[in-house]
Amino acid sequence: MTGRILMIGCGNMGGAMLARWLADGLSPDSVTVVSPSMRVMPPGVHVVAALPDPDDFSAETVMLALKPQQLGALKTPVFARYAPKLLISILAGVEIAALDRLTEAQAVVRAMPNLPVAIGQGVVALHGATDDGAARATAEALMTPLGLVEWIAAEAQFDAVTALAGCGPGFVFRFADALAKAGQALGLPADQAARLAIATLDGAARMAGAADVSPAVLADRVASPGGSTREGLNVLDDGDALVSLMSRTLTASARRNAEMAANARGDLAPL
Repeated sequence: MTGRILMIGCGNMGGAMLARWLADGLSPDSVTVVSPSMRVMPPGVHVVAALPDPDDFSAETVMLALKPQQLGALKTPVFARYAPKLLISILAGVEIAALDRLTEAQAVVRAMPNLPVAIGQGVVALHGATDDGAARATAEALMTPLGLVEWIAAEAQFDAVTALAGCGPGFVFRFADALAKAGQALGLPADQAARLAIATLDGAARMAGAADVSPAVLADRVASPGGSTREGLNVLDDGDALVSLMSRTLTASARRNAEMAANARGDLAPL
């Protein structure tokens, strides 16, 4: 459905997505990556140092996987002549209105993946102003092998989605590390505490995903009245300490997304 894909940039996230697509059966010779450093790509994937001239090269799907602060470099006459059926952007904070000014793409879709897409267990949030059903179907088909796909109705919510799902794995990894360090502080060997923490998180997440009740209910089911789990939950629940901490964390991430959107608008302002 995607036809030829042109990836502009292919760092950690773009590389994770590409690896998963190839593992799912995408033909590597259908992908061309623009990488000024000529970064090594999986066998069969074409790599070029500069954007191909659209007179000599065409791609049905173009994906922007570079850093948001690099987006201004695409405001060029060459890129402006591109007219893909679908332009997908994974750039945090960069709005569709800014992306629309870059090319003559028939449809533009924002995507926010998180790092577990590399193992097909990620989350990909999508938003598109287009009513082009074929373009939306292509975007969804491309993202489905990566994990859970959710369409976000209002672009104004995209910063919140990015903070929750896009940045979320980083926060979970930090929590896992903190859980392990707390176990180590109680006397466990560091390597054993780390294994126990990660396995506990993995099992709990799988259980929550399969449950027909909320995580809050599951937590209460684990906690017997007057038991050790309840004593620990009392610390996390005191003054909504954990909720407050995560609210401040996501707010900081969402604020930065908004700042990047403002910067992108400035970088892509008409000459």
